[in-house]
Amino acid sequence: MTDSGPPHDQGKNAAPRAAFSFGRSSAALLVALVGAVVAVYLKTPLPWLIGPLVAVALVSMANGKLEEPPLARQAGQWAIGVALGLYFSPDVVREILRLSPWIAAAVLFSIVLGWLGAWLLSKSTAADAATSFFAMAIGGAPEMAAQAQRHGGRVDKVAASHALRIMLVVLIVPFVFNAMNVHGLDPYTPLAKTFSWAGLAVLIAVTAGAAAVMERIDSPNSWMIGPLLAAAIVTATGNSFSSFPASVVNAGQLLIGVSLGSRFTPEFFRTAPRFLSAVAAISLLYMLLAAGFSVLLARGSGLSWPTAAIATTPGGIGEMALTAQALQLGVPIVAAFHTIRLLALLLVVGALYRVWLKVMDPNAHR
Repeated sequence: MTDSGPPHDQGKNAAPRAAFSFGRSSAALLVALVGAVVAVYLKTPLPWLIGPLVAVALVSMANGKLEEPPLARQAGQWAIGVALGLYFSPDVVREILRLSPWIAAAVLFSIVLGWLGAWLLSKSTAADAATSFFAMAIGGAPEMAAQAQRHGGRVDKVAASHALRIMLVVLIVPFVFNAMNVHGLDPYTPLAKTFSWAGLAVLIAVTAGAAAVMERIDSPNSWMIGPLLAAAIVTATGNSFSSFPASVVNAGQLLIGVSLGSRFTPEFFRTAPRFLSAVAAISLLYMLLAAGFSVLLARGSGLSWPTAAIATTPGGIGEMALTAQALQLGVPIVAAFHTIRLLALLLVVGALYRVWLKVMDPNAHR
């Protein structure tokens, strides 16, 4: 979601406003870079994501004078999407096809989890049906906020709920696995091993074009899913234009950290503390239930438990795949689980809401 700005920003006030926004955006990038350097020094998991996220969130909540740079989220998603797509070798694609029944089971689990969370949120906060349902559905924040608006829910609360859930997942899950010393169980690596400027140029053109097409057709997470699918198709056919520089992936993580962290303004927790406290508690419950489900998934599918756990944790595609990459835990498998979960949910979320509404309020209008 983006803010177009109030009408009075046009005309003679446009230049001062643009300069001020540039200053806030530059400050956000500087704070994020400092956070990344500190996190690297402290050897935290995912330092280029967690460091910027925490640093920007803390400064933003302290004074509210940071602003996400234009297209930061899209650029970060593109970089991560391309990096993930390069893992999809022909062997990986065959493995994902083998796992398709288990991916379907994980989709159903996420739907049930969302229903449970919506019921708990509605009972603990007296929030309306649309707000409760779309705040706790395990989908993308922009898409769920748009659905909430369509059905009369509180867009601000829905967006805040997803931001808080993702932040909790990003801050808790990598540290837990790092503390457990879990890593290197599924050593998938990108197919492309060598770097080529010409190949990189082709890869950029193909994946950016895919993102533009997905954006044109109003696809969810178009700048993540479009490049991921394009790079995956290129890789699955046995082609490897070029390896992807680690510095670009780190920059993508930093930009995503800025995007997530800048959502936490001074007013974030003051607007609806009880509501957000309930969301935080339910998000923690989500993680515990997902850990339990992942045990069953691992036993049935043959995946290692850590890979199954990250594949079913209620986080975003990029954040969970990056966690898997840092721990060498089946990156393409995790990416496939989360991508298919998101796309499947968006296809049926409207119908699911109507069924849920009938269950919660049999007298509701159809």
